[in-house]
Amino acid sequence: MQDVLTIVLAGGMGSRLSPLTDDRAKPAVPFGGKYRIIDFTLTNCLHSGLRQILVLTQYKSHSLHKHIRDGWSVFNPELKEYITVVPPQMRKGGKWYEGTADAIYHNMWLLSRSEADYVVVLSGDHIYRMDYAAMIEEHKRTGAALTVACMDVPKEEATAFGVMQTSSDKRVEAFSEKPEQPATMPNDPTKSLVSMGIYVFDMKTLQEALNSDAELESSSHDFGKDIIPKLIDTHGVYAYHFGEETGRVAKDSYWRDVGTIDSFYDANMDLLEPVPPMNLYQSNWGIRTYEPQLPPARTVPSATGNEGIFINSIIANGVINSGGSVHHSVLFSNVRINDGATIADSIIFGDVTVGENCQLANCIIDKHVVIPDGTVIGLDKAQDAERFHISENGIVVIPEGYVFAE
Repeated sequence: MQDVLTIVLAGGMGSRLSPLTDDRAKPAVPFGGKYRIIDFTLTNCLHSGLRQILVLTQYKSHSLHKHIRDGWSVFNPELKEYITVVPPQMRKGGKWYEGTADAIYHNMWLLSRSEADYVVVLSGDHIYRMDYAAMIEEHKRTGAALTVACMDVPKEEATAFGVMQTSSDKRVEAFSEKPEQPATMPNDPTKSLVSMGIYVFDMKTLQEALNSDAELESSSHDFGKDIIPKLIDTHGVYAYHFGEETGRVAKDSYWRDVGTIDSFYDANMDLLEPVPPMNLYQSNWGIRTYEPQLPPARTVPSATGNEGIFINSIIANGVINSGGSVHHSVLFSNVRINDGATIADSIIFGDVTVGENCQLANCIIDKHVVIPDGTVIGLDKAQDAERFHISENGIVVIPEGYVFAE
């Protein structure tokens, strides 16, 4: 699709995902045993035929830049294909990106240099699979100035999204960002139609909208709050229902904003369902990532004769389980589990060592942590709260590189 430029917004702080985002951008947070969150958006681009991609970064972006360099240097510049990381260039003055629309406005020079007729705007911090090509084709067919991907959610959850009202031909008639009283769907008063933050613009429409918005001091320079409501009054804005794709991706309609510890934890646990709501194993829609060359995972009998056991878990390469027991958990690469340790309902990032006779439950362990023998985490909230962050649903989070007191 040489007539399409793709922009991935990947500069958010992700403060609600702290402490996992204390030292990395939200799109760079590990997910599902081997991936980074941004891999899902970039994989969708790859399979959808989008080959001109700008990734706008900002907050603590080093690990994100490194991951894209190592895992996504797959396009051929000689064919005008690229994935280019674009940190703030200060071309519009000495400011950082101050909103989703402002981030693109700061890079208007890249839009003007592009030969594309259409611009796809995506977020780099959602977990889903989608064929963008089908959405782009519908955008062209309807002659829309802007097409917004949407999905229906329970009314009580819609307050966290931009809520749309549409006509019978899917034209958007009203848009309200995070309303206290969301409008409901005509055929189902229990649900609301919400924006997924996935947009297809005509290039000219986007440029004009961003230039006009930049002149308004009262604007928050956000697509949902400022850009979309104004375009509805002056242009043809249409809704595209997620899951209606006719492309190769399975129509599972799975989409998650993993913006909090609990939503991140739940999305990982979804992968452990007997029939996961999102199938990572669809052969023609594989999720691409970077993974170091490591030996296969294995179990090892301990010196006491205990066998390493894995039950209903995701296990990455390089994991060694020497006499421990792992149940309903997600383990990233190079995790070491020692004799008598038990791990349940947990997520363990890479390069973590679990000492002998540890008991871990309902927790997330970030990278480069050595857990001393006999440590108990996730079974005593009062004790855990003295040392660690605990989510609303009781998930205990140990930050990267945490050193336990002797």
